Amino acid sequence: MSKSMRVIIVGGVAGGMSAATRLRRLDENAEIIVIERGDYVSFANCGLPYYVGGVIPERESLLLQTPQSLRARFALDVRVGHEVTAIDREAQTVTVRDLRTGIDTVEHYDALILATGASSREIYPQVDGAAPVATLRTIDDVDRITAALDGLTGTGRAVVVGGGFIGLEAVENLAHRGLAVTLVQHGAHPLSPLDPEMASVVVDTLRSEDVDLRTRTTVTAIDADGVHLDDGTTLAADLVIDARGVQPAASVAAASGLRLGPTGGIAVDGHQRTSDPRIFAVGDAVEKIDQVSEEPTLVTMAGLANRHGRTIADVIAWESGLLDERPQDATPATGTAIVGVFGLAVAMTGWSEKRLRDAGWPHRVIHAHPVDHAAYYPGAERLTMKLLVDPDTDLILGAQVIGRAGADKRIDVIATAMQAGLTASQLARLELAYAPQYGSAKDPINMLGYIADNHASGTTDSIQWHELDAARDAGASVIDVRSASEYERGGIPGSLNISVDDLRSRIAELPEGELIVHCQVGQRGHTAVRILRQLGRDARNLDGGYLTWRAGTAMREPVLTP
Repeated sequence: MSKSMRVIIVGGVAGGMSAATRLRRLDENAEIIVIERGDYVSFANCGLPYYVGGVIPERESLLLQTPQSLRARFALDVRVGHEVTAIDREAQTVTVRDLRTGIDTVEHYDALILATGASSREIYPQVDGAAPVATLRTIDDVDRITAALDGLTGTGRAVVVGGGFIGLEAVENLAHRGLAVTLVQHGAHPLSPLDPEMASVVVDTLRSEDVDLRTRTTVTAIDADGVHLDDGTTLAADLVIDARGVQPAASVAAASGLRLGPTGGIAVDGHQRTSDPRIFAVGDAVEKIDQVSEEPTLVTMAGLANRHGRTIADVIAWESGLLDERPQDATPATGTAIVGVFGLAVAMTGWSEKRLRDAGWPHRVIHAHPVDHAAYYPGAERLTMKLLVDPDTDLILGAQVIGRAGADKRIDVIATAMQAGLTASQLARLELAYAPQYGSAKDPINMLGYIADNHASGTTDSIQWHELDAARDAGASVIDVRSASEYERGGIPGSLNISVDDLRSRIAELPEGELIVHCQVGQRGHTAVRILRQLGRDARNLDGGYLTWRAGTAMREPVLTP
């Protein structure tokens, strides 16, 4: 490739604009053209729900760059309202349609970057007299939603279909606007990547905020009478947000003969190069490599799009002789994500227990319920944490952390540990910042590491909440080692309450056979297991204690609120 080359980028926002601006910083001579179908080339799409909710007051703050500002600073030729309708790979041209005039032009490229993103699945059709239906992905979407909200009189009613990240953000922000909100979720609980006992915390939060949660149901039709569900009910609505998810916008790539992967996304190598060496692809339309399985996956995260766009620019510059070192291949993706739900931070990385079980992947599960900073310092908030570990290698397979404070930094530490190849036990040896208002001398991350190390060394053995019934059917007895006052406030039916402090003196009262012991969160249960085993009894700890068991069993029944 020559230094004076023509690069066409199809699509803006995160991936496309990162590639464009990075390439300009490396190559002042390249002609860089950005073709964007919409009217906005660079906007904060992750901030859209918060503008709807009024948290972000100014619409203009969502517009990060304009064609004019990009031309002035980066000498980019940005063409909004234009769409690439075809790629001629042999001629190295794209057909570009001006969506305002319908006129097609043909543009030559030396390198082509596809940043076409994701498209919504077929949304519900708009019917005369029915509530307006909108997705929540673009500035145009936000304008339609805010126009509908501004036209409401009195308390409006909104139905959000789909309980993923965007759906939950829509629920929260519509509620902040004063609307009565119903969330319709096809699966058993919102945020399907979460395991059920973790999702229970989210469900409780939604209920406490008067969200009408309908799970295990779908929308069959939307008309003037309302939103019809497959359980026979009809919901009144002034606005419907369709947040059922997205799919790779890869039709132009597929039509040109570029290889798609098994997920339906565009297949790329470590340098984001497609099956055509002159064409690169980045963003939500592209497959990533999964950190755990090393197989292709779809991860729709702005952070990955930004990094991969930068990689493409570096590759083009390196092949043009402008960089001395070959750029590194893209790092496998962990799918690290976080979402806010009425002040609750819900974070995850890697695989869930359900996904591991479905794949037949051996795994060890660790639950913990520490507080985010020293318990004696005012304002401590409980964290709900789950770690998934490979029992053979002790490597981290995934994690979920939920709480009102501190969940974000804990998930980031775990995600960093995963990418660095640290084992779960090595979390115990991480030196993390500590002061009473920020953490604990034994940070929650260290606590997970201690538990993992106990498992790896054989110091303890545990059982999961969803395995308890089978163990009891096989003859095991449940021993609640909490205090009598804790037991009186709620316990596992049929359990025997003997405080951990009294175990040695009351050992003769314990039934024969295997013992499943538990406390509130698991720590006293571990101590009880150590006592009992050294006294010759067969004992296991109920992982995560009573809190985890209660959360998991609560999710076994359909989650419906009338």
